[in-house]
Amino acid sequence: MGITSRTIQIETHGGPEVMKLVTLDVPEPADNEVQIRQKAIGLNFIDIYFRTGLYASPLPHGLGFEASGVVEIVGKNVAHLKVGDRVAYGQSPLGSYAEIRNVPGHQVVKIPDGISFEEAAAVMLKGLTVQYLFRQTYRLQEGETILLHAAAGGVGLIACQWAKALGVKLIGTVSSPEKADIARAHGAWATINYTHENVAERVLELTNGKKVPVVYDGVGKDTWETSLDCLQPRGLMVSYGNASGAVTGVNIGVLATKGSLYVTRPSLGAYVSTLEKMQAAADELFEMITSKKIKVQIDQRYPLAEVADAHIALASRKTTGATVLTLD
Repeated sequence: MGITSRTIQIETHGGPEVMKLVTLDVPEPADNEVQIRQKAIGLNFIDIYFRTGLYASPLPHGLGFEASGVVEIVGKNVAHLKVGDRVAYGQSPLGSYAEIRNVPGHQVVKIPDGISFEEAAAVMLKGLTVQYLFRQTYRLQEGETILLHAAAGGVGLIACQWAKALGVKLIGTVSSPEKADIARAHGAWATINYTHENVAERVLELTNGKKVPVVYDGVGKDTWETSLDCLQPRGLMVSYGNASGAVTGVNIGVLATKGSLYVTRPSLGAYVSTLEKMQAAADELFEMITSKKIKVQIDQRYPLAEVADAHIALASRKTTGATVLTLD
């Protein structure tokens, strides 16, 4: 009898109810793959985009990009891993919501001692996102002041800590006093409650009229104009997510009128496209964790079978820090 895995799969796009727990056969890994028995799975907003069809992939398909576990089988062309290794990945083909799966070897890295399976699953995609945003897309320098939206979310709390470690003043937007407290406790220099404060005006005040050289915006449609208004001339708008919906209908001439601004729409995959790039980014991330500069905060845990509840909580902005799916 072959290996089977309980797996979340969708056959149509829609709400949380389209996610079904099914049992699927798991084939032998290909020569460039490893088979992983997973211990914890990370939950991310991009999972909702694929569930709803905002991001398209041929149906039926699984969900999720991030998890940790133990290597069970190693493809013959994978040289950096062996059976029994504790591993994690944050960028894989769709389908991390599963007990057992095959993953391309170049996307998988070993977890250092001192980092748990849950921490690794919670931090890989979010932490690698902060790494490429802060260290590659725009390489932050000590003393700079920046703006980051959704500062109390999974990416946000890692970003707050990383910015503080770099000597960077992070201004974070939040939706409540409680989330403001959480962001500041994690290293945010200042917070702006966008539900009753004008973000652009507050950024102007906090920077003594200078504005910021870079804005990191994972929210999308609702914050696009505001983000541009917070930038210095020739500043960089980094639009890396669509939590409120996709940015559409952009008049590129606006960039000229607001100060010859730059815009980029990056994604993690382009920054960690090889094992060497993935390893380098993961090494820097893991060093930040093992040196205690970043603490991984997991505030929500759901069994795999209750993934619908996890999606509902994430979409309704009821979560803080990271959410993980657990396996028996």
